[in-house]
Amino acid sequence: MEHLFSVWQEIGERIKTAHQILLLTDFDGTLSPIVGRPEEAVLPDDTRLALEALSGHDRVSVAVISGRALSDIKNKVGIQGITYAGNHGLEVEGPWLEFLYPPAEAMRPVMSRLCSTLTNALAGFEGAFVEDKGLTLSVHYRLAREDRVEELKRVCEETVRGLRSEGKIRTAEGKKVCEIRPGAPWDKGDAMALLLSKWTSSTGGGSDLTLFLGDDLSDEGGFKVVNTHGGISIFVGEAGASTAASYFLRSPDEVADFLERLRRTGAFGEAPA
Repeated sequence: MEHLFSVWQEIGERIKTAHQILLLTDFDGTLSPIVGRPEEAVLPDDTRLALEALSGHDRVSVAVISGRALSDIKNKVGIQGITYAGNHGLEVEGPWLEFLYPPAEAMRPVMSRLCSTLTNALAGFEGAFVEDKGLTLSVHYRLAREDRVEELKRVCEETVRGLRSEGKIRTAEGKKVCEIRPGAPWDKGDAMALLLSKWTSSTGGGSDLTLFLGDDLSDEGGFKVVNTHGGISIFVGEAGASTAASYFLRSPDEVADFLERLRRTGAFGEAPA
């Protein structure tokens, strides 16, 4: 896996010659630094300005795909005219796609009850909390005592085991978070395949280029989809991570730099820097 800026001349040429560019990106840990609580995350000003400039160009389409609820990620990014995918792609809203995964919608009452059950079960773990995102739940333990994390995971596992064995839910680990989703198989990879299909139909195909940036295990399916379509997959984190991405950037700060380079190099037809 190569650092993206070390091969920027080559990447820049691909960007310059693309007929249309689809920029897909995660939010937490990618556009915005990881924080203790989800509500504390902020999109940096330079990142917002670059995204706004890119989204306003007729060669570029922008989509933010996040584990956050759709309403939450729209509020956090706050850019009009782009596509937003919330709850790992279970709900999508944008200029060329409106989508809600029906099995997830049907599970709302189950998720609501499970949220209450988990909140009660984890009440004794200071710093841990359950985030209700409507279609999914997240158990956050970044602020919990390190010496109690394994116990917390055990309690969480005991609480969800029955529903999971019935196939009603499935669980996945992230960065200091346990994700609880509807049992029906649908994730960021599936959502991105749908996004790509609709986007390609809207642009007419041709020499199009897709880029995807993500930082967590939940983004791996997306990396694979982009790779299959000949796009550019970018992991945000340190080199050496086990990932399907072809390139890496070290941090959201480098992502901001990348977006500015993309703005200069591809969207507005200037020479690579």
